[in-house]
Amino acid sequence: MELKEIQEIIKSKNITSLRLEFPDLYGISRSKMMPAKHVERVAEEGLGFAQAIYAIHLGNDVAEETGCGYEIDWKDMTVIPNLDTFAVLPHLEGTARLIGSPFRDGNPIPVDPRYCLQRILKQYDEMGLRAVCASELEFFLFEPNEDNPKALYNPNLASVYQIGPSTDKIGFLQKLQNTLLDLGIDVLYMNHEFFPSQYEINWKYDEAMKMADDSFTFKNVCKEMAVQNNLHLTFMGRPTTDGGGSGYHIHLSLSDPETHKNLFDDPKGKNGISDLTRYFIGGQMAHAKGMSALFAPTINSYKRYVPNSFCPYYLVWGLDNRSVYCRVPDERGSATRVENRAPCASANPYLVFAAAFAAGLDGIKNKIEPGEPFVGDVGFAEPGTLDTVPFYLRDALEELKADKVLCEAVGPELIKAFVALKENELDRFRKYVTDWEFNEYSFQL
Repeated sequence: MELKEIQEIIKSKNITSLRLEFPDLYGISRSKMMPAKHVERVAEEGLGFAQAIYAIHLGNDVAEETGCGYEIDWKDMTVIPNLDTFAVLPHLEGTARLIGSPFRDGNPIPVDPRYCLQRILKQYDEMGLRAVCASELEFFLFEPNEDNPKALYNPNLASVYQIGPSTDKIGFLQKLQNTLLDLGIDVLYMNHEFFPSQYEINWKYDEAMKMADDSFTFKNVCKEMAVQNNLHLTFMGRPTTDGGGSGYHIHLSLSDPETHKNLFDDPKGKNGISDLTRYFIGGQMAHAKGMSALFAPTINSYKRYVPNSFCPYYLVWGLDNRSVYCRVPDERGSATRVENRAPCASANPYLVFAAAFAAGLDGIKNKIEPGEPFVGDVGFAEPGTLDTVPFYLRDALEELKADKVLCEAVGPELIKAFVALKENELDRFRKYVTDWEFNEYSFQL
């Protein structure tokens, strides 16, 4: 999009405020707002931010050893907007936004998750491959009040695949749908998920960077609109002990850059998929453990990984089999794709796609065979006969650090900062006394 076109939209839509946003390592939108009349200056000069934002953990303090704080003398960076990401925010009166990328001395900041994905996608471009993907995100809604801060928005059981006032009394999903459509996010469908007050929204696939930007936008808009409707929306992996977890299933494929023909489809190939698809799956499986910390980035994320939960537990792939780690749905032709079911809804979309496409790239380059697809419900597999995902964040971090291919693809600076943030999280949790511990021990011991 050209600057002149943006200025015309700002004028015609009576836009008075402009936000410049970028993702931190958690995938949280960090931003500054300015009068929209300054769009030309910001487009040319960008805005300054402290690079230490990549070192701030969710406890609102700076983690050590990230390489983004005292190690660089608390230097600033300049976030330059990508004009193609300009969008009017329908849920905020007179407000538009741009997504930007951080630079210092004319060079990209290597810990920027968006830049990480750009670098990996560039390798696909150089190979004559177009990376395509889709996001499938779940979330929980709460209706907090003084008596019960964790009151479920819809506490009714057996609500899966029900839509209407009985499961969404204020019509929040429809409000969200219309806002997303106005933003250019092509919603396909939405539904109430299996657990009370859990919902899912799917939208149409797109090129990988566009999908990552849309997913980043989606999560931020969902959170903001929930606040506007006196609700609490969370993408937390498993927000309650009694309920289940929220996944972030990603659908991945490759196509021809010119014709957009799906290159995962091969009617003559075994199971109707191409060699390229098999190698891509082989990469997913080979790096499954290494990707886990990026796919499931919180201590809480690992509480999703339990047997017989339709959340990946054993490291196998299959054909239209929801019990496996990687699934190839039945559709063929333009819809041929690989679904990786491992990511947690709390994950950073840029890092999720970066890791998945980096793993797929290694599979393609080294022709990694995934083996035969698993048949049947893997939940009934004999314990100990199949390899599993990591079950704790600390173990996942060790697997990430040991995966040299993935670390090189993501970049040493980003890995250093990410691991430092996560190790800080583990240390803080180790010293925190939970309600479970008090209830378990205090009355009897």
